[in-house]
Order: sequence, then C-alpha cells, then structure tokens
Amino acid sequence: MTTTVPTPHPVVGGRTPRRSASLYAELSAQVQAAGLMRRRYGYYWARFAALLVALAAVGVASALVGHSWWQLLVAAALGLVVTHVAFLGHDAAHRQIFVSGRRNDWASLVLAPLLTGISASWWVRKHTKHHAAPNQVGTDPDIAPGALAFHPTALAGRTRLGRALARHQGWFFFPLLLLEGLNLHVQGVKALCARGPVKRRWVELSFISIRLGGYLAVLAWLLPPGLAAAFLGVQLAVFGLYMGCSFAPNHKGMPIIPEGARLDFLRRQVLMSRNVSGGRFVTFAMGGLDHQVEHHLFPSMPRPALRRASELVRPFCDQHGVRYTETSLVRSYGIVVRYLNEVGLGVGRDPFQCPVVASLRPRG
Repeated sequence: MTTTVPTPHPVVGGRTPRRSASLYAELSAQVQAAGLMRRRYGYYWARFAALLVALAAVGVASALVGHSWWQLLVAAALGLVVTHVAFLGHDAAHRQIFVSGRRNDWASLVLAPLLTGISASWWVRKHTKHHAAPNQVGTDPDIAPGALAFHPTALAGRTRLGRALARHQGWFFFPLLLLEGLNLHVQGVKALCARGPVKRRWVELSFISIRLGGYLAVLAWLLPPGLAAAFLGVQLAVFGLYMGCSFAPNHKGMPIIPEGARLDFLRRQVLMSRNVSGGRFVTFAMGGLDHQVEHHLFPSMPRPALRRASELVRPFCDQHGVRYTETSLVRSYGIVVRYLNEVGLGVGRDPFQCPVVASLRPRG
C-alpha cells in the first residue's frame, strides 16, 4: 500500500510559506535527542566479520564443487555476498560507520575497490550529486540520458529505432540490470584512469588490480576456461541485478524536478524518495535502502537506526503536510516498469506534474 500525505503548501522560487529551514532543524533535533545518530560499532564490526566468513565459505564451496556446472550456483551466491559488501561500502562512504572521516574513507576503500572491485572515489562523486538533487533534470546523474529515458526530455535527439525501443523500455529495465555489474566495474576504472585529480588514485588502482587480477587468476587456476567464463558472467549478472533491484525502488517513478527549479531541503529529499515496506527481511535484503526517505534526510545515520527514525519522520511529515511515500517491494517494481513505459510512449502522467513540483518550473 502506498501511504501519501497531501502537500497543500508548495514551494515557489525556493521560498516556503512556513520556515522550511526551521522545519528540518526541528526534525533534526528530535532525531538527535533520540540518539539515532550515535555510531553503532558493534553492529558494523559484526556485519563486516559475517561478510568475511561468507566470502570464505563461498571460496571453500567453489573448491569442493570442482569442475562441475554446479559452480554457477556458487557464482550466484558470490554475487549476492558481494552485493552486501557493496551495501556496507555505501554505509562507509556516507560516514555511517565511524566518527572519523578518515576511518570511513579507508573502510570504503577496503570494501569497494579491494573487496568489490568498484572505484570508491568515482561512486562517491556520482552518489553525492544524486543526494544533493535527487530526480532533478541536469543535476542527478541517476536520471541522466542513457540506454533508458527517465524523463520525457531525455527522448530528444533519439533515432527512430531509439524511440521505438523506448516505447517498451520498462520491460527492458530488469534485463539490462544484468549488465550493470560489468558497467560499474568499467566506469570506475575509466574514472581512475581519466585526467584530472582523483583522491588516492594509486591506492584505488592498486586495490582494484589486486581484486580483479586475483579473482581472475583464481578462476583460471580452479576451473577450465569455459566454466571460468560462465562463473564470472553469472557472478557479475547477479551482482548487477541485485544492486539495481535494491536501488531502483527508491526514486524511479517519483516526481522529476525541472532543471533550474528550487526546493527546500526537507521537501526535496522526502517528496522525491520512496520507502519500501516489508519489515526486517526487506531491510536486510536491501541493505537498509528500504528506508530511503530517512536515509536522504540523514545520510550519515547508521543503518540500524533508520527504522526508528521512520517512526519520527512519518508523523512529522504528516503534521506539516509533506507527502511521505511508502509501498511494497513488488508494487514498487510495477511502478518502475509502468513509469518507464509511459515516459517512452510519451503518454500517461507528466512526471513534472506533482502538486509541489508543478509550481517549480523555471519561469521566463
């Protein structure tokens, strides 16, 4: 079920009828008083240890299975475990684990380049832009034009074939995620090898080389070439699909903000984000991303505190007339597919036509 609260007070030109900054300060004070920003070292050390054990177990299983096509099940399991390592890297990048920024940086370097094979600096730059302006055209890289069009203006300049494919792009979304694991690795390496300053470039390149080179060497040692290639393909496909299925429900199909529009922080983060219901199992499966509203309002809040934070944020939004959206995981996927098809067809609801967002179109 989707829970929404009407928004009777739109923001126009960056001004709100009621002290937008003080509203967020009031909510933040409640969160601080509840102790929800306190670091949870026990939780994160236990999570890190469990993931190391899981990685070791996958390695032992692969050695025991030998030259059998059952290795593909082991590859799928490795894809799942590596995704949870990436979730933990996401937490470190957001400064959720340690008080010290330096310790969080090094934790993200171990979890992302060394254990996952993805550039931490590239991902942080991209993800920071997303958090600063979720679902805003020209600012949020997650809705930038690419294989899929996430808003109507992204269809401009497409060939006839491109427009024909876009009409059914919602159905292509999940199959395309099978390639996302490979894309994440490639984009990270490209960013590290590009010109321009990159913090800890050589550390990351060294870690990624150890991770990818060591991984390929082990596969070549344990398995015949065909089976090794299939193992790698399945692992990357499961990793990409799992990552995409965890991030897609959070913003896809939510209102799109026109380029140049202004919106206060609280409404920007709440109105463009969607929570996913389902309890602790869904929280575990999605790495805490099911509490997307709370995560966007308080990015450095430790993952285990997000559920309690929702008990404060939801009634606060209700009290102040700010739409708070939550739906089930299965329903969120249906929304994503339907929304993408509507964008591709150029029919259905206009993603800019939200009670708040419609008033934010740049004038003149």
